[in-house]
Amino acid sequence: MDTILKYSVPDQKSVEHLTRGLNCHPLLARLLLARGIESIKKARFFLNPDFENLTDPFLLKGMNKAVVRILTAVKNKEKILVFGDFDADGVTSTAVITEFLEYCDADVSWYIPHRIKEGYSLHPDHIQMALDRDIDLIITVDCGITSHEAVKKASLEDIDVIITDHHEPSATLPCAVAVVDPKQEGCKSGLSFLAGVGVVFFLVMALRKFFREQGFWGNIKEPNLMEYLDLFAIGTIGDMAPLTNENRVFCISGLKRIRQGTRLGLKSLAEISRVDFKKIDSDDISFKIVPRINAAGRISHARICVSHLMAKDIVSTEKTASLLNRLNVKRQEIEQEIVLDIEQKLQKKPVLLNKKLLMLWDDQWNPSVLGIVASKLSRKYYCPVILLAGKGEDAIGSGRSINNINIYKALVENESLLVKFGGHAMAAGLTVKKNNLPELRQNLNRHMKESYCEKDFKKSMIIDAVLDFEDINFNLARQLDWLRPFGAGNPEPVFICKHIRVASSYVIGNSHRKMVLEKADSISRHRVEAFHFNIKDPDKEPSYYPQIAFKLKINKFKTEAARIIIENH
Repeated sequence: MDTILKYSVPDQKSVEHLTRGLNCHPLLARLLLARGIESIKKARFFLNPDFENLTDPFLLKGMNKAVVRILTAVKNKEKILVFGDFDADGVTSTAVITEFLEYCDADVSWYIPHRIKEGYSLHPDHIQMALDRDIDLIITVDCGITSHEAVKKASLEDIDVIITDHHEPSATLPCAVAVVDPKQEGCKSGLSFLAGVGVVFFLVMALRKFFREQGFWGNIKEPNLMEYLDLFAIGTIGDMAPLTNENRVFCISGLKRIRQGTRLGLKSLAEISRVDFKKIDSDDISFKIVPRINAAGRISHARICVSHLMAKDIVSTEKTASLLNRLNVKRQEIEQEIVLDIEQKLQKKPVLLNKKLLMLWDDQWNPSVLGIVASKLSRKYYCPVILLAGKGEDAIGSGRSINNINIYKALVENESLLVKFGGHAMAAGLTVKKNNLPELRQNLNRHMKESYCEKDFKKSMIIDAVLDFEDINFNLARQLDWLRPFGAGNPEPVFICKHIRVASSYVIGNSHRKMVLEKADSISRHRVEAFHFNIKDPDKEPSYYPQIAFKLKINKFKTEAARIIIENH
């Protein structure tokens, strides 16, 4: 598929101003401007963030009520249940608030539902479970904003509920003691970019301050919240929350915390993933650590991960890390089988790809991995994708979107056809009566056709700069590293070079090409190592590129060397 290249063209005077003020490479100045950072003060904060000027956690609507109720529960030794979700954001959120409350000597326990048997979020059946445990207070993390029936039942049973979430709320909120969700109407915190673990971390910040004001700590040393930032980084990066503002500040500190190796669960996960935890970055978290955490909830049970992240024994963490690794391998196998099955269906019925949205269902698919498969297919065919499966009357599924196409809004417009749903613009989960599937597909495609134009379904790539091949070196790669961590809201820069010759190359596995590149029309011997991953037919790749689009990285395996990753040519 052709990719539309869009070139970033910053104001030259602004580039010169930042270059002089920061004493940096002009390219770094260009990249800062492309991120909306125009002043030297803002640029210095972005490159070297600190904890000054953080948003007051009490600006989050509902926070005051939440901390008052939690302090009462802690003081009176009421039984508190932390109710989480089964993905990386949910398990890290659960671990953060549980560790904090345990430090306060609260009577706290936690619960993660089974992805398939129980589904997402708090349900009325869970309130019966809480009754059986004599729970007085439930604190939801990364879920609960649409759990109206469950909260209502809890209220009837004299169980208080505090909701902390970051997902889109419905028109009305559950009748909880407190709702802390930066996306709720009337919340003036400006923290809508937080993941679930971010909302929980701000709750913990507020609790520590409120407990201090109420004289709770006394002779107890106040907890060091820096100890939770490793979990903040995992959950935030894992949920693809924007790595800007407080998310950036806390993730940078969280990555430093992970590199210290103090949390044994993360250290053992890095080692089993063949990642040097002392050099771990956001890519390692996204592609190595988070998939292994998420595999537990998809293939077995996510409670494994909460225990793993909170464990203090190296032997048990190494054993669990090995288990998570095996579950991830199994997840990959199941996922590949579904992808192959779908590709075969599309070959038999290619007309399905003529629509604006690809929606398929099959009772034989494992619903726990459909989100990953939908994400892969949405990138390949560049359209929103919804996949569903189910044994009974209901089909359970996941949707993934592209560009600025809001899949959650499309589902809202078809709420009458859905049993339940939730999510946000780019990703959603849904349950549908099987006899409603054809009508839902028809309606969603009509919505896409009426609400969006052709350009919304075209793949595009932002090109940050056209580089001279001679400029590609370790020093430039090192300056670009100051922009890390990369992720949503702070994408890794993409560059272009022209007239490139392949000096040497060989194929790794069946689909990756490792090369040494040089400038084709130059007598210079300047060469750079390059990789091109996931190629359909690497043996037929050219020996000359008129143009390549690539990312520039420090070569972790060679001293003071750079390498490039080809994105397009």
